[in-house]
Amino acid sequence: MLKRTVVWAFTILATLAGATLDPSLAAEPKVELLWPKGAPGAVGKEDADRPELRIYLPAAKPSGTAVVVCPGGGYGALAMDHEGRQIAGWLNSLGVAAFVLKYRLGPRYHHPAPLQDAQRALRYVRLHAQELGIAPDRIGIWGFSAGGHLAATAGTHFHAGDSKAADPIERISSRPDFLILAYPVISFTAEYTHLGSRKNLLGDNPDPQLVESLSNEKQVTPETPPTFLFHTDGDTGVPPENSVSFYLALRKARVPAEMHIYEQGPHGVGLATADPILSSWPNRLADWLRVRRLIPAPAQ
Repeated sequence: MLKRTVVWAFTILATLAGATLDPSLAAEPKVELLWPKGAPGAVGKEDADRPELRIYLPAAKPSGTAVVVCPGGGYGALAMDHEGRQIAGWLNSLGVAAFVLKYRLGPRYHHPAPLQDAQRALRYVRLHAQELGIAPDRIGIWGFSAGGHLAATAGTHFHAGDSKAADPIERISSRPDFLILAYPVISFTAEYTHLGSRKNLLGDNPDPQLVESLSNEKQVTPETPPTFLFHTDGDTGVPPENSVSFYLALRKARVPAEMHIYEQGPHGVGLATADPILSSWPNRLADWLRVRRLIPAPAQ
């Protein structure tokens, strides 16, 4: 009881100050298999064949907002700690429910398996919104690096759901209500394409039409969800042109968007807690969430 009280107090103080809560305070998650009877196209029954959600619910003052979190790793691995568990802890400190997605990876799986997993995750959260204390129209998706490509794909390739589906989850819309993209892979056709992510997702000789379809800067429409983008000018792994191209497409489609590009910083920083300058970027995101009324303003 005392430990829970201390965690709750730290959570409130961090929220009021706009600071980043110590990510180590993220609670142990509940784990849900996305397809308990087997994922579509599964090639086996190993852990790699079983996409799952790790559910982190806020301990105090839930906002009603939820985020599906997609760690990066070039579609070949998953950075489940600094782009997963730590992100859940930060979101929980703001009263936001976090659902860290373990999605299927290449070369064992290619498209559309990761997208199927992300869409299933969004549908799962929306279907169970009431019991989880979540508003069904305040469910976003946050992706890092290749996970950012997956999140952007979910935001540009969504479906309203099949009202006749036997599985109730498949009747639900997979459209996220907002996107958060941190140093995302966006384009698969430009000179700044991250070739490793494209190869892991699409293989060595992908269909050019599929490559075009998954260049998400070319798929933005007025129905694309409002988006927050973060990148660094010093990112040589996934150049910031990826974020810039997506932002410009959003602007052309008149989709609300905000972008922050810091001058210095490498690829894959997560919350950048060890950098006194770069660690301010989550505060910009928290402000954006407040502007969009996804979390309440700090108490005066």
